[in-house]
Amino acid sequence: MAEKQRILIIDDDNNIAELISLYLLKECYETTIVNDGEEALRVFPEFKPNLVLLDLMLPGMDGYQVCREMRSFSQVPIIMLSAKGEVFDKVLGLELGADDYMIKPFDSKELVARVKAVLRRYQTSQIPASPNRDQQGDYVEYPDLIVNLTNYSVLYKGHSVEMPPKELELLYFLASSPNQVFTREQLLDHIWGYEYIGDTRTVDVHIKRLREKIKDHAGWALTTVWGIGYKFEVKR
Repeated sequence: MAEKQRILIIDDDNNIAELISLYLLKECYETTIVNDGEEALRVFPEFKPNLVLLDLMLPGMDGYQVCREMRSFSQVPIIMLSAKGEVFDKVLGLELGADDYMIKPFDSKELVARVKAVLRRYQTSQIPASPNRDQQGDYVEYPDLIVNLTNYSVLYKGHSVEMPPKELELLYFLASSPNQVFTREQLLDHIWGYEYIGDTRTVDVHIKRLREKIKDHAGWALTTVWGIGYKFEVKR
């Protein structure tokens, strides 16, 4: 029998946390609830969660600080939960390494669907890249770069590069249409879907992260088209 996937719920409102736990237990996940950031960081190494649901408004250490601390030692996916729906709050959460952001109150079915989707993408991304470049499935290849959407792997100069699913999907999408310019709104629609429309800084954050990991090459580059958006430029 497969081992249950573990979800760490961090929320100072125990009623909400218990309700979330109930939804997830029905889907056969194992859950643990903690009510503050310090306790979450203590519990994390022992519980070894497969995913973290993190409320932003916590006593003492807030959710942003908790996310920053967790990202210093783990790439386990984090879904932020918040009553704050402003673009700034979403972007800050993504900049700190969150994989998704849900605004309270939310529908239980949507929460479960988001959890499943993030876990599915993360688990696929953990499949080791083939060192002999025996690529299969959907992938694009350029000099010193292979982006494989099937097993969520990136090979850059012969080395595997770890990146969250959304970064990889954005890179793959751009690289699949070389020299084509996409507006931020188009990229939001293709990669994030309707719920992020209007949050164009989300795209800028992910492009910045990609550029930190994938430096421009003599034959290609992630290029900003000022006033419009971005393109994967292939130099001829």
